[in-house]
Amino acid sequence: MVDRSSNGTVLAGERLYDTETLLAPGEDLRVGPYLLRISPLAASEASATPEIRRRIHRSLLDHLDLASLEAADMDAEVLRPRVVQALQQIVSRFDAELSPSTDLAKLVSEMTDEVLGLGPLQELLDDDSVSEIMVVDPNTIYVERQGKIRLTSLRFTDDESCRGAIERIVTPLGRRIDESTPLVDARLDDGSRVNAIIPPLAIRGPCITIRKFAQRPLQMNELVQLGSLSAAMARFLQRCVRAKKNLIVSGGTGSGKTTLLNVLSTEIPAGERIVTIEDAAELRLDQPHVVSLESKPTNLEGCGGYSIRDLVKNALRMRPDRIIVGECRAGEAIDMLQAMNTGHQGSMTTTHANSAMEALKRIETLCMMAGLDLSPRAIREQVAGSLHVIVQQTRFSDGSRRLTSVTEVGQLGEGGELALDDIFVFHRTGTGASGEVLGEHRTTGYVPSFLDEFITQGLIDGGEFL
Repeated sequence: MVDRSSNGTVLAGERLYDTETLLAPGEDLRVGPYLLRISPLAASEASATPEIRRRIHRSLLDHLDLASLEAADMDAEVLRPRVVQALQQIVSRFDAELSPSTDLAKLVSEMTDEVLGLGPLQELLDDDSVSEIMVVDPNTIYVERQGKIRLTSLRFTDDESCRGAIERIVTPLGRRIDESTPLVDARLDDGSRVNAIIPPLAIRGPCITIRKFAQRPLQMNELVQLGSLSAAMARFLQRCVRAKKNLIVSGGTGSGKTTLLNVLSTEIPAGERIVTIEDAAELRLDQPHVVSLESKPTNLEGCGGYSIRDLVKNALRMRPDRIIVGECRAGEAIDMLQAMNTGHQGSMTTTHANSAMEALKRIETLCMMAGLDLSPRAIREQVAGSLHVIVQQTRFSDGSRRLTSVTEVGQLGEGGELALDDIFVFHRTGTGASGEVLGEHRTTGYVPSFLDEFITQGLIDGGEFL
């Protein structure tokens, strides 16, 4: 759908921010004084009430007699033909109770996915335009497309089917979810991150959040084409990585920090040994010498866990050239700073903050969580001696993600404050007719203190600035 309305177009209660927007069933589209409600075609509707679906589901379980099956027969691919055949027979018996517009083939397909797969989630996982899936409760499923969150018409049959999808995600990973362990983090085969939480912690029923894993990591030139940063900023950051400057990518939730960290990491020369450390593995580096580590939660007895901090300490014994930590969120921040300051130049991480100054304050707070009894000044001295550049990433109201500043971390002043100097900034100039954020990336004129290193390493010519 392309917005050409001079009166403004509103989709699901929000102004359209993109020139091209996908419409989903159940959404309201308002063009000037007119309201258009998007409904699925009758021919493609499953049209079975939750109660009928529950009865079909119970009949299927009775028909298959799962308790009598051998372990080898429990494989989903082995069971699928039997389930489809059984459902076709069972659904035909409910024909009189179903709506005339019911697509029986689709109903069988949906119920097969619900029994053997991930139910309505499977359709969304297969949709490349969906970047995030949010199940608020079994009857309410949102998705993120092009940076905007939309309500879908999809739903689970009931709480039990939603719980079944969660269990099919976590059981192969050796995890469990029940009243004694009502929340879990997991990862799908394609790398997508899953968080699930159930009652009694989730009041409305099982809740699932899936952050999908991009099939192909973005490259720096693609970020430039998307307007996330300027070509000059891209060149500067590439040179920072090659010159082994220590970087922190700062930003809010969903601002694209990990995506940017992955893009920056691709600029590391192929001959270096890289150790990546994450809570859930998302980074994908093509270099040949990469060691990927992932933290492990404790078991039910509170034992056997390995934190990000444990892995950072261990990485120092692995002779890395660079250490890349997916996110610093606790005491590992001090270990990361010490690693940056003790021969592991060019290391990188991310943190949650809304500006470069807030990023420094957060790092200081995280260092205090290490339990080393360091004074604020001692921590700032560590920061000044370790950290070179803070890259601020922001997600705007129109769903776009942009670098809003690239800042050099200077020395500690007499008053104990760290100097921050912006090298690049995003200057917002207004809002477009369709609600899109307008603006441009600019250089501030500040010359970074390490520019000479770019010259001596042959990254720029002597007469070149950035």
